[in-house]
Amino acid sequence: MARIDLHSLCLWITAAAANHPTDLVQHVVERTGLTRASANKALARLVALTWLQRDGTPRKPVYRPGLLRQVVQQYALAGLQEDVPWSRDFAPNFTLPPHVLQMTQHAFVELLNNAIDHSEGTSVTVSLRQTPSHVQLLVSDDGRGLFDKIEAAFDIADPHLAMLELSKGKLTSEARRHTGRGLFFTSRLADVFDLHANELAFQQRGWDATGWRPGRALKRRGTSIYAAISLDTSRTLESVLNVWSLDGLGVGFDRTVVPVRLMTSDSVGLESRAQARRVAARLGEFQLAEIDFDGVARIGHGFADELFRVQPGIQPGLNLSPVNMSPAVEAMVRSVRN
Repeated sequence: MARIDLHSLCLWITAAAANHPTDLVQHVVERTGLTRASANKALARLVALTWLQRDGTPRKPVYRPGLLRQVVQQYALAGLQEDVPWSRDFAPNFTLPPHVLQMTQHAFVELLNNAIDHSEGTSVTVSLRQTPSHVQLLVSDDGRGLFDKIEAAFDIADPHLAMLELSKGKLTSEARRHTGRGLFFTSRLADVFDLHANELAFQQRGWDATGWRPGRALKRRGTSIYAAISLDTSRTLESVLNVWSLDGLGVGFDRTVVPVRLMTSDSVGLESRAQARRVAARLGEFQLAEIDFDGVARIGHGFADELFRVQPGIQPGLNLSPVNMSPAVEAMVRSVRN
């Protein structure tokens, strides 16, 4: 006889309740092999845990999705269109504030499209979960992994340098089909954003203005990206787009922030001109690039001279604005600019 596995039930009970409000017990029996008594017991526990709402009468119950909701689906990547899973399998089963729904859809289709176009995998698993406080999205493919892909496309072997380029935005290995906006803006929509690939991880928190930090990696194949958005956030898709658009209309992507802390460690500081050239790479594509020195106590003269004097001469129109400088960093930047 089948045993009750509430964890497995929670992966699909939301959609089941939406599609089978009056015959949910029978649907669970057919799908799991449970007896009718065990199915009723399992549903009662899910009601108590707020995964389900139960109305109607004891003899004719009517079930609806509860405060806790989750849908998990796996798709073959070949021929997959990212809008279909959202509109067919996910959106109908969630009740989100309109501005959060808009941000969730944006993140969903961007991350799923990245898996389709870039992962070189065969399948992707998508999980969307709603709690009383957050909506949580996880997209995991079985491809080659983001950092391996960047190394092959751009000859950047160091994942910290790869993350530095990703943090700037406009990085894409498929320039004919993409502009490098998807991952950049999705990470800024979320309160919690974790990127796992090639046994490495980086994370970004919406309340932490210092940007990307190394995290604890998942030991799995491919790329997994987790994003959580607070249901009571004041953030909107338009407000996030506007932050990175100097015209304030959210149309252009002409501002970026470069967290140079990603290039440092306990044994590596910012000393060389080569490091400065890596920071300055591609920044001419933006009208304004803020160089974020948060977490950096000092920089070398060669690094500062290359970044703030030499590179603006090589890249006409390069507009660099250093921010979050310590007194020592500020003094060095001032000295080379003068």
